[in-house]
Parts: sequence; C-alpha cells; structure tokens
Amino acid sequence: MALSTSRPHHLLRPLLRGFHATSQAMARPEPHEFSKPSDYLGSWEPAGDPREAWARLERLRKGYARDYAYEAQLLGAERQRRAEARAEAARLANEERKATKAAAAQTRAAERRAFEKDFRQALMKERAEKLESWREKEKLKVQKKADHRELLRKKSSMWIQMGIIVFLGAGYKMVYSESMTEDGLKEAYL
Repeated sequence: MALSTSRPHHLLRPLLRGFHATSQAMARPEPHEFSKPSDYLGSWEPAGDPREAWARLERLRKGYARDYAYEAQLLGAERQRRAEARAEAARLANEERKATKAAAAQTRAAERRAFEKDFRQALMKERAEKLESWREKEKLKVQKKADHRELLRKKSSMWIQMGIIVFLGAGYKMVYSESMTEDGLKEAYL
C-alpha cells in the first residue's frame, strides 16, 4: 500500500492550510504608497433639474464615445502602421532573398558554363588524339601493306629469276620448280 493512501487527507489539509496562512501572516508586508486624491472624483454636483442631469449625462456619454472613437482610431492607425511596417519588412526580406537566389543562380550558371567549356575542350582534345591515333594506325597499315607488297615484289622477281612459280590462295603457297619432277612436287604452307 502506498504512503499517500495510508494517510487520511482530510486531516492533513487543515494543518497544511494553517501553516500556509501563518507563513503569509508572518511575512513582513511591503510598505504601500497611496495615490493622491483625484480632483475628478467627487467633483460631480447633482443637478436640481432631472432634465439638466439627463443632458449632462448625455454630454458625458458623447464625450466618452468621442474619446473612445478617437482612441479606437489611434489604435487602428497604430495597427495599420505596424501592418505596413511588417509588409515592408517582408517585401525587403523577399527582395533580399530573391537577390541572393539570383546571385546563387548566376554563380551556378557561371560554374556550369565553365564546366561545360572545360568538358568540351577535354572532349575535343580526346577526339583530336583519337583521330591522330587513327591516322597513325592507318598510315602504319598502308606502310605495312606497301612494305609487304614491295617485299612480295622483290621475292617474286627473285623466284622468277630462280624459276619458281608461286600460287597464292586459300592460305598456303604451292611452290613449283621447273627442275622438279611430278613426284618431287612440294607444298609449303604459310
């Protein structure tokens, strides 16, 4: 069983209330300064005629209504001034945010243009290198073919001088010599 349920609350409350009251009573009160008596209070002189009293009361009500309308107008003007100030601050903040955003967009656009320019230059350089490499390879192929033809021409002229006829085709050479007989035929594969 918890402690709070074991104690009867109806007995503790008056005791605690008494301590609270005595602690406030024992505390030293602050010295109070009374305001000066107002000239307005007690300045109302009762009218002898009820019509006069009603007229004075009506003038007083009109004065209060006029003062209230004036204060309401002042409050409305103050609210309007605050709303205009807030709107102006929001407009200035919006313009500043737009200017910051535009500056950031211009910076990003400049960076993007610089990146694209560098990328195009790198791409053109790579294409030029590939084209140069292709041209070199083509030159080497042409040179190799020319060298092979020249070598073949030299060999064939040498074979003709030696009396050997060379048949080229199907991946092998058949070499015949005039000095060879039918059974001395030789085939040489490449």
